[in-house]
Amino acid sequence: MRDRISRLMRRDNPGSTPLAHPTAPAPWWVRAFTTAGRPVIAIVVLGMCAPGEHHLAVLAGWDSRLAWGMAGVLAAYAGIAAAVASARPKGAPGKRSAVTGAFMSLGAAMAAQPVSHMFVTGHLSSEPRTPLALVIAVSCVPPLVLGHLLHLAATPVRATAPTPVEQAPKATEQDETLREMEEQGSEQPEAPRFLTTREVAVLYGVKPSTVGTWKDRGKVTPALVDPGLGNLYDPETLPSLASAG
Repeated sequence: MRDRISRLMRRDNPGSTPLAHPTAPAPWWVRAFTTAGRPVIAIVVLGMCAPGEHHLAVLAGWDSRLAWGMAGVLAAYAGIAAAVASARPKGAPGKRSAVTGAFMSLGAAMAAQPVSHMFVTGHLSSEPRTPLALVIAVSCVPPLVLGHLLHLAATPVRATAPTPVEQAPKATEQDETLREMEEQGSEQPEAPRFLTTREVAVLYGVKPSTVGTWKDRGKVTPALVDPGLGNLYDPETLPSLASAG
């Protein structure tokens, strides 16, 4: 009986649930370092990768000035693929392709550096001519990048409509009280079921003050008085609504 009353009291006082403390923000200097550090690192990395990509483009046969376009192509490819992969929701068309492109651009930029450095340090040689496989691989990079970016641009983003969820009709306070009374009765059929003044008011569809008036007039009689809960009524001894009114 007291467990059921405790549940009713918690339901009537939802503010008693403890609230989680919000996470404290990071210090301003950490946020400033992170915000300013990311573009600085991106510029430094692009600057360090560009000579290797330019060197491989020259070995593949491009003019020295035109070969700088290889660094621009790989940088733009990485940025666009990463942006598309982040912007498109999970399961959207082109999401997986954009993620694959981001990894491919990263792999191409990573592969260009050690291969170029091996030529510079003498581990590989371009004499009397550049290896055929390297020429073919580097020469195919720009058209492959362009084709993939056009594919991403042509893939539409279809917004998926949320599945409608059928909501059950909201139970009234009186229905909840009666349901809890039935559950309590099925769990403990032999235990007496006493109702508070508020529960009696919900049962009759009146205000708690009306139940107090009925008690003063002798129309309803408490079964016992609890120091904490006040008057408690036995539902089996309560009169009908017509008699109480």
